Amino acid sequence: MWFLATLFVSCLLMGTQVQSSASFRRSNERNGRCQYSFTVDSPTEASCPSPGSSPEMESLKSRLGLLEALVTRLAGGEVVTEFSRSSGSQSGLPNACNQATEEKVQLQIEKQRLDRQVQDLQKRMEELRQEAEKLRNKPCTPQPPSRVLINDNSFRPGSGPVPSHLISIPEKKEDHSSDYEHRESPGYRELTAVVTEISFPNLDGPADITGCGDLVWVGEPEMHRKADNIAGKYGVWMQDPEAKDPYGSEMVWRIDAVGSDMRQLFGYENMEKLTRGFPTKVLLLPEAVESTGATMYGGSFYYQRRLSRTLIRYDLLSESIAARRDLPHAGFHGQFPYSWGGYTDIDLAVDENGLWAIYSTNKAKGAIVISQLDPHSLEVKGTWETNIRKTTVANTFMICGKLYAIASYTSPNTTVNYMYDTATSQGKAISVPFKNRYRYNSMVDYNPVHRKLYAWDNYHIVSYKVRLGKQE
Repeated sequence: MWFLATLFVSCLLMGTQVQSSASFRRSNERNGRCQYSFTVDSPTEASCPSPGSSPEMESLKSRLGLLEALVTRLAGGEVVTEFSRSSGSQSGLPNACNQATEEKVQLQIEKQRLDRQVQDLQKRMEELRQEAEKLRNKPCTPQPPSRVLINDNSFRPGSGPVPSHLISIPEKKEDHSSDYEHRESPGYRELTAVVTEISFPNLDGPADITGCGDLVWVGEPEMHRKADNIAGKYGVWMQDPEAKDPYGSEMVWRIDAVGSDMRQLFGYENMEKLTRGFPTKVLLLPEAVESTGATMYGGSFYYQRRLSRTLIRYDLLSESIAARRDLPHAGFHGQFPYSWGGYTDIDLAVDENGLWAIYSTNKAKGAIVISQLDPHSLEVKGTWETNIRKTTVANTFMICGKLYAIASYTSPNTTVNYMYDTATSQGKAISVPFKNRYRYNSMVDYNPVHRKLYAWDNYHIVSYKVRLGKQE
């Protein structure tokens, strides 16, 4: 028996060498016998359950652990510390809540801004609807039927002399109230189109290069060059009708009008160099250009300074600013542009009578205003107020002191539909076919020497021949 006990104790002692956490204890029992006992740590439990622990408490701890894991995932992967340490350290959950709150506030502010814009648009639409309803209900003044010349189907422009068997028919009445509005104090009234009888120009005969009659024909667009990149989507190009040394009358100038700092003025020796894309001169303007309303006249480049109503005369010979002046009360930078936009509030033009500015003012309530300018000082010499809104037309140009307006800048087959004569201070509706071949015409100007319209149509530099009727 003693031997077995000794062997058992030896095995226990060897076990203690293998597992350091075992303990051995010897004690006397009540009956006087010696009792040997030992303990070894359990490999599956770190400690015995405490007397105060219960299954409900263990279940609650397990659920809290799951909750902590879920919060960690929702917080974007941030590591959450033990539940017992979370009260003393910065948790990812409050940061996520604060960020979400800030984003919610920003979204609410953006929503309020959009709501205000929607309300403004709805209000504007209602005003336009009421104005249109008022125009529809207004009685039209009866006009005697006018007579226009038409030809039979066998005649085509350019096929020969105009046939003598033209017939005269009464004109069909059309409602032009949506296109024009005649401005009278205190408001606008309807402008009724009156088409007068004119003789059709002989397109095969020699061009009239001296007369100053009304515009009766615009030819097909002739393409000279296509822009190479997005900067040339729209722009302005021109030739000086009164060129001075060192640049001749064949010199061609252009500016790409895409961008906020348009200051490069490219010069080409002639049309061939423009077509091939080889500039012979590049001038850097001291101040940026606003939009496509610039022009060239008498050895100077005239343009509107960006973000202002200031007009600038840039002398090509000295390559410096020769004059500057504010155009009185003129709208600028999006107040009264053409219908295509582009900050075309002020459009400078040249014709047989000199230098012009086409714009509008708050006093004119958006109607086109024409001012003749002194080419040296830029002082206003005379002003005329028309009866057509500037934002309803695509482009305008001047010929012989008469303003002509184009109806659309995108329609491939549109018309020159309005004319205002500064000599008589009278405006009227006309209908001269005009083509936007490339569907985005951002600039139209007239050259009185070459008797052509210069235009910039969706990356394409084009020109149009024109014919004028007999001068009355």
